[in-house]
Amino acid sequence: MGAGAVKVVMPGGTGQVGGILERAFAAQGHDVVVLTRSPRGVGQVYWDGSTLGDWVKEIDGSDVVVNLAGRSVSCRYTAENLAAMMSSRVESARVVGEAIGAAARPPRLWMQMSTATIYAHRFDEANDEYDGLIGGGEAGVPEYWAYSVKIARDWEAAQERAVTPDTRKVALRAAMVMSPGRGGVFDVLSWMARLGLGGPVAGGRQYVSWIHDRDFVRAIRLLIDRDDLSGAVNLAAPGPLPQREFMRELRSAWRMPVGLPATKRMAEIGAFAMRSDTELLLKSRRVTPGRLADAGFTFDFPQWDTAAADLASRRRRS
Repeated sequence: MGAGAVKVVMPGGTGQVGGILERAFAAQGHDVVVLTRSPRGVGQVYWDGSTLGDWVKEIDGSDVVVNLAGRSVSCRYTAENLAAMMSSRVESARVVGEAIGAAARPPRLWMQMSTATIYAHRFDEANDEYDGLIGGGEAGVPEYWAYSVKIARDWEAAQERAVTPDTRKVALRAAMVMSPGRGGVFDVLSWMARLGLGGPVAGGRQYVSWIHDRDFVRAIRLLIDRDDLSGAVNLAAPGPLPQREFMRELRSAWRMPVGLPATKRMAEIGAFAMRSDTELLLKSRRVTPGRLADAGFTFDFPQWDTAAADLASRRRRS
């Protein structure tokens, strides 16, 4: 982020990823403002995610905007929830673009959260930003998976359409961000592994893409510093691996030798009980960081075995 403190505005920054970034920015002495529907204390400002308001004063004169707003995907994929996922993402991106476009002193960078789910369900080759296959037309997958891809595409399109000539735009196609904090995806998967439930699901051939929280922060810093990088960037470790191997390494990190396998039907029942959806378990997300690699970024945790061991150790200490 260069020398000196900068002002970072994070719409929707109260979730797990927002917390990771807020702590990292604050530790470096930067000024962080979180836009949220439920502000609580210093550094949080009200916004509704869809209309302009007093919060635009935080955008005007800021240095970096990181828009993380969007309804959580950790839910049942009902028509109502899918519609909320779409509207919350597209509307927040649209209104952030309006605020940046109208600012007297617009930020130099707007990073918009996106998702690795935009890529196709596949086993044969990895998807990078250059020739990765965008999903939506795969044969033999549930129809609503295509709607998840449409959400991602419309999300990115809302940023692309925004007229912000003085602000560089980056779309963060993030894989699962692994952090030892409670309530995140690592916490949920660890809970399953420690109970002996972390075996292969539906055979376990589907790929899992992920990124260690510290590499996620380091990648964000690089994107802030590198004025030559814009457009879609994959935030994923270079070592995606099949789900059966992913869970084997996670069980090893927790010293759990047993992992009961689950059929597709069992996964559906488990996802229903956890108020989640099987797409999160069954879609093969084989994503690699082509543009980060070309930019010279070196991962501290490129492989899952060492990443899982570090995360489990940090969780134990906490």
